[in-house]
Amino acid sequence: MSISKSFPKLLVAFGLVLALAGCGVNTIPTKDQAVKARWADVQAAYQRRNDLIPNLVATVAGYAAQEKSVLVQVTQARAQATHVSINASTITDPAAFAKFQAAQDQLSGVLGRLMAISENYPDLKSNQNFLALQSQLEGTENRIEIARRDYNSAVQDYNTELVTIPGSLWAATLYKSYKQAVPFAASAASQNAPVVSFPGASAPAPAVPAPAQPANP
Repeated sequence: MSISKSFPKLLVAFGLVLALAGCGVNTIPTKDQAVKARWADVQAAYQRRNDLIPNLVATVAGYAAQEKSVLVQVTQARAQATHVSINASTITDPAAFAKFQAAQDQLSGVLGRLMAISENYPDLKSNQNFLALQSQLEGTENRIEIARRDYNSAVQDYNTELVTIPGSLWAATLYKSYKQAVPFAASAASQNAPVVSFPGASAPAPAVPAPAQPANP
């Protein structure tokens, strides 16, 4: 077949490709890749925190060995968090995602208790190694928060594409295997107001009603 005869067919094929692209045929896989990229950022941020914990625990143990229960809880929670198997399929599996988030939330909780006990040990609070680790941990927690926020934004964008036109049409035809991604949700603890109590403080006295004022004559 000569080039002159095949040229019109090439133009038609090229025009079809452009038409499909204009209709958003590539949007779903593009947004799916964006979600996976943000998920990788989340994993990297959590891994950075996991890498800091052994040195943090060792430093605290050097000054507050008597806080053994907290140190053990942190070590166990880190082991559980790293044991949870995660991969790209986790973001479309609600049960696996919930297990991952629960393990990370548990680790966050015990880490908070570990940092709180430092208030009882002035030497620990002033230790340069501890201060450096504390600063790195705070920075890592900020990274985790940003990574989760960016991930949730990408998930919302992707999930919306799957259920709105024209994305829903492509999802029902070319991309049937694509599932909605699971966003991070606020932990149950973060939804409750903190309870603050002071040792030895007595309960507040009941309010005394004001005396009735005499009626105007």
